[in-house]
Amino acid sequence: MAERAEMVSDVEGLAALARSVDEGQEGLLRRGLDWLSRLVRYDLAAVFELQQGSLRLRMARGPLADNRVRQLHLKLEDFPTIRSALETRRARAYTETDHAHGDGDPFDGVLDLPPGHACMVVPLAAGERVFGVLTLDRQECEIYPPALVELVEVYGQVLGLALLSAEQRARLEVLHRQNAGYVKLLETQVAGQLPAGLVDSEVPRVKALVARARQVATTDAHLLLTGAPDSGQLQLALAMHGWSERAARPFVTLDCRDGDLERLQAALFGGTDAQGRPSVGHLFLAEGGTLFLDGVEHLPAPLQAALGGGSLGEPGEEGAGDVRLMASTYGGLEDAVAKGRFDESLYFRLSAVQLALPPLKERQADLTGLVEAMLAPHGVRTARPSLRVSAAAMHRLRAHPWPGNLRELANVLERAAMSTRAEVLHPGHLTLDAGNGGDEASRPAAAPAPERGDARLLSMEEMERQHIARVLGHCEGRIYGEGGAAEVLGLKPSTLQSRMKKLGLTRLGR
Repeated sequence: MAERAEMVSDVEGLAALARSVDEGQEGLLRRGLDWLSRLVRYDLAAVFELQQGSLRLRMARGPLADNRVRQLHLKLEDFPTIRSALETRRARAYTETDHAHGDGDPFDGVLDLPPGHACMVVPLAAGERVFGVLTLDRQECEIYPPALVELVEVYGQVLGLALLSAEQRARLEVLHRQNAGYVKLLETQVAGQLPAGLVDSEVPRVKALVARARQVATTDAHLLLTGAPDSGQLQLALAMHGWSERAARPFVTLDCRDGDLERLQAALFGGTDAQGRPSVGHLFLAEGGTLFLDGVEHLPAPLQAALGGGSLGEPGEEGAGDVRLMASTYGGLEDAVAKGRFDESLYFRLSAVQLALPPLKERQADLTGLVEAMLAPHGVRTARPSLRVSAAAMHRLRAHPWPGNLRELANVLERAAMSTRAEVLHPGHLTLDAGNGGDEASRPAAAPAPERGDARLLSMEEMERQHIARVLGHCEGRIYGEGGAAEVLGLKPSTLQSRMKKLGLTRLGR
């Protein structure tokens, strides 16, 4: 009875260790084997890890745990008794007959153990996960009693669960570090590709917007950013995160625009992949920080209800996740609420604070500053600190209607910067879409004369744009239309539409 009580105490201690140990599986195994010595005497306790049909020694403790033991690995097919223990999930004590006529002791030929010595094999598994086996050996010639084998079997089950917990925790930590690094990379890329240009705006409407944004940023209020696509919602959200007390915590973005329930549910709440590996949800990653939902009107109804109906409370509420929601919408959200297509609770949660961003065409006074800010990273990367556009090129940029807003401007400047090694970009370096209200002067010009013997170089994006434009031009006016163009290009029609938008191709052949 005292022995069983001590066993219960040890199992409780091991379970506590599984929840709190920081050393991972190695520390868990070392402590677990040391604790096991309180229950059962051994001269060698060894944990073998199952790897593709082989048993490789992972941890050994006791007086006999020397270098000979630590380099041992076994083929599972050579030990039917161990394979049976793994299949049945039952511990087994070896008898003298097993030693003499069975498959033998795992340490035969390695250690000088007498025939009939005490030996036990204990499976280590949890659920579908099989880690391997625990072996116990003593030099005395006796058999471990059945009651003790049963108790050690229970101990092995708890150790298996503890190993699984430590393995999952380690995976989650790796995923968290990877995602945190990815989030930081995205923040850097966003800031580098599309500087907000909002802070130094010369447009009164934008100045008022920034002042309001700075005021709201210091609160924990959820908010909704409206306006045309790519007019700066993400950049403003990132700026507001930086102005808030959450700046040191993650800023996590989730693109909702494809409306895919399965993908978005896994992205928000996490889950497991096809191999059973855990994935971390964006809500977990954004803990203490900000989650930005881009195109929130496309979020599937079940996820709207989850975010609006209590799964995520107000920041600071007891029992609620400490995540601040920011979301962008490109129009029609109020109508969607009225028609029951968007969750009313989520709408009211987000729309308590609304900030509307103007399109680029209404920000002519900011264009010079935006161009300078967007060209600066390209100048740094290509060792052209004075990279700029000429007066004629700026005139051409001002004449363009910018249907693609800040994203289109960034793409135009990136293509221009990559097309030449010159310090000054001229109109001939600019590739603008003339199909959205631009005049003939806005059409892509021929490449400028070679500069100092250097022919104009095309970026991969520009080459892709020209190829798609040629295919679209071939299909224009024919029955094929964009569907036929997609077939020629080997793309899905939806993928072609996405590429056209990205490259500024909004009409056939334009």
